[in-house]
Amino acid sequence: MLREATTDDVNLMLSWRNQETNRQVSKTSHEITAAEHAAWWSRVRVDPTRRVLVYVHDDRPAGVVTFFDLLLSGPTRTAAWGFYLDADGLAERGATLPAWLGVMRAAVDHAFDVLGLDRLDGEVLAHNTVVRQMNRRFRFVEGIGRPETVDGREITVVPISLTRDNRRRR
Repeated sequence: MLREATTDDVNLMLSWRNQETNRQVSKTSHEITAAEHAAWWSRVRVDPTRRVLVYVHDDRPAGVVTFFDLLLSGPTRTAAWGFYLDADGLAERGATLPAWLGVMRAAVDHAFDVLGLDRLDGEVLAHNTVVRQMNRRFRFVEGIGRPETVDGREITVVPISLTRDNRRRR
């Protein structure tokens, strides 16, 4: 289940985002400061082209889904997205895989059924083979990777997309 993020969720979101597991597979790999996070939150919560949602698994907040670059009018409705989970907490409870499948399903359903998108775009780091496999399972199509330098490290960013017509139905 996804719900709108609130100011009460800010500290949880920051703690999850700063978990080593999440930083290793994010473009920005440094530890986010409280000030950076507060500035981000103050911008995104009033930005009409963004949505920040909390993923709830087993009645507990367990991750964050962001939709951004929302284009909800015109001939093609699109957005980009990303997510991260409470990797440490889910691992302790033995719930990583069910939560991961759940957040992917919830995000795709929200994109197409709630936001009414025609296409959902995103990015994944080339070295994140597990997420790339999961994306393919959900029928995302990969584009050609491009090199970038972020936080002083060289990474390859692979674009992904999923169209309404190609989405996996339950």
